[in-house]
Amino acid sequence: MTTKKKSFLGGAAILASAAVIIKVMGAFFRIPLSNIIGSLGMSYYQTGYPLYNLFLTISTAGIPVAISRMVSERQAVGRYYEAHRVFRTALLLLLVIGAVSASLLFFGAGAYAESAGIPEATMATRALAPALFFVSVMAAFRGYFQGNRNMKPTALSQVFEQVFRVGLGLTLAVVLTSKGLEYAAAGASFGAAAGGMAGLITMIIIYTLSREAFRKKIESGSQEPGASTGKILVQILMIALPITIGSSIMPLLNMIDVQIVVNRLVATGYTPEAAKELFGELTGFAQPLINLPQVLIQAVAISLVPTIAAAFKQKDMEDLSFNIQTGLRTAMIIAMPCAFGMMSLSEPIMLFLYPAEKASAISAAPLLFILAFGIIFLSGIQTLTAILQGIGKQNVPMINLMIGALVKIFCTMTLTGIPEINVKGAAIGTVATYFVTFVLNMIAVYRYTGAKFPLVQIFVRPLVSVAFMSVGAIAGHRAVMAVLGSNSLATLAGVAVGGCIYVVMIFVTKTITPEELTMLPKGDKLAKLFKKIKK
Repeated sequence: MTTKKKSFLGGAAILASAAVIIKVMGAFFRIPLSNIIGSLGMSYYQTGYPLYNLFLTISTAGIPVAISRMVSERQAVGRYYEAHRVFRTALLLLLVIGAVSASLLFFGAGAYAESAGIPEATMATRALAPALFFVSVMAAFRGYFQGNRNMKPTALSQVFEQVFRVGLGLTLAVVLTSKGLEYAAAGASFGAAAGGMAGLITMIIIYTLSREAFRKKIESGSQEPGASTGKILVQILMIALPITIGSSIMPLLNMIDVQIVVNRLVATGYTPEAAKELFGELTGFAQPLINLPQVLIQAVAISLVPTIAAAFKQKDMEDLSFNIQTGLRTAMIIAMPCAFGMMSLSEPIMLFLYPAEKASAISAAPLLFILAFGIIFLSGIQTLTAILQGIGKQNVPMINLMIGALVKIFCTMTLTGIPEINVKGAAIGTVATYFVTFVLNMIAVYRYTGAKFPLVQIFVRPLVSVAFMSVGAIAGHRAVMAVLGSNSLATLAGVAVGGCIYVVMIFVTKTITPEELTMLPKGDKLAKLFKKIKK
C-alpha cells in the first residue's frame, strides 16, 4: 500500500468530516429559516443564489484546482519556490475577481430580481455581494494548502465559515422578521458575508503560522524562479477556464430555472403567488437536501485531483487505475444510500424537517423523490470530473456538461408547461442532465486512461446493500408510526434502521473489505473492530 493511496482517502476523510459538521449546522439554519419565513420568503432568499453561485464559481471552481495541480506538480520535482509563486499570482488574480464580482452583484441585484419576476428578492440578492470578495480570496489559500496535500486548513476554514454564516444569518432573519419577509430574507443572506470573512481570517491565521515551514521548504529546493509571472498566470487560466466554464453551467441553468419556472407556471394558469410558492418548494425545500451528499463527494474530488495528477505525470498507471476505481466506488458508497434513503422516506423526511409548513412539505415530497435519484449521477459526475481535471483533460467535462445542459433546457421548457407536471418538470430535467453527463464522463475517463470500471464492485454491490436498507427504512418507519403515531420518531427510527442495515450489508456484500478500512485515518483500529465483530 503506497503513501499516495493513503493520502487520497485520508484527505478525503478530513474534508468529509468537516462537511458533515457543516451540513449539520446548515440544517440548524435552513430548516428553522424555512419554518420562519415560509415558502414565499424562501423564494426571496433563494432567488439571488443562482447568480451568486455563478459569480462564485468563477473564482472558486477552476482557479483553486489549477493552484492545487500546479503546486503539486512543481513540488513533486523540488520546485518549491515556483510553487509558492503560483500561489502569490493566483492570490492577486482572485483579489481582482472577488472585487469585480461583488460589485456586479451588488449593483445589478435590482435588475436581476425584476427579470426573475420576484422584485422582492432585491435586498436578499444584494446582501450576498460582500461574500463574493471574502470567499474568492479564501479560495487561493485553500488551493495552495490542497496542493501541499494538506486538507486540514480547508476543513477548519469551512467549519468557521459555516458557524458565522448560520449564527449571524439566523439571528438577523429572526430580528428582521417584524419588518417583513424581504428584510428577513436579506438578513439571512448576509450571513454568507459574515461566514466568508470568518473563513478568510481563519485561512490567513493558519497561513501565517505555517510561513516558517513553507520558508524552510522553499529554501531546501531549487531557487530558480522558473516561469515568469505572466506565464504562470496564463497557465492558471488555461487550466482554470475550462473548469470554470463547465462548473458555471449548472449555476447558469439554475438561473434559467429562475427565469423559466415562475413565468412558465404563470403562463399555464397559476397565479404569480402560487408559482412563487412552487418555486420556493423546489429550491428552498427539496433542492437543499440533495446537496447534503455532494459536500462529501466534493471532499473525495478535491483530494483526488493532486493524487491523480501526480500518478499521471509519473506514468504510474497501476496507481492511477487504483485511485480512479477507488474514487468512483467511494462516491457510489456515499451517494446510493443517500439517494435511496430520500426516495424511500421522501414525504416523512419533508414533514419531519418542515412541520410548520405541512402543506408545502407534502407538496415538495415528490420533488425530493425525483431529485434524489439524481444524487447518484451527480456524485459520479463530480468524481469523474476531478479525474479528468487531474489528467489535464479539463475541457472534456465542460463539453459533456454543455450537452447535458441542452437536455435540461428542453425538459424544463417542455415539462414545466404541462399543468399536471408543473414544477416537477424542472426536477426531471435536472436528473436527465446528470444522467447524460455522467455517462459521457465515464466514456471519457475510459478513453483517456484505459481504467476499467468493475460494474459489480462499483455499482451492483452498493445497489444490493441499499435495496435491503430501503426495505428496512420503510418497515421501521411504518412500525413506529403504527405504534406511536409520531412522524418525527418514525422518521428517525426509519433512518436509524436503514442506516444500520446498510452498514452491515456493505460488509456482507464485500462492498468494503477490512483491508480497505486501513486506508482511512484510524483505519487500523476500525479494521480490527470489524474482525472482532465478525468473529
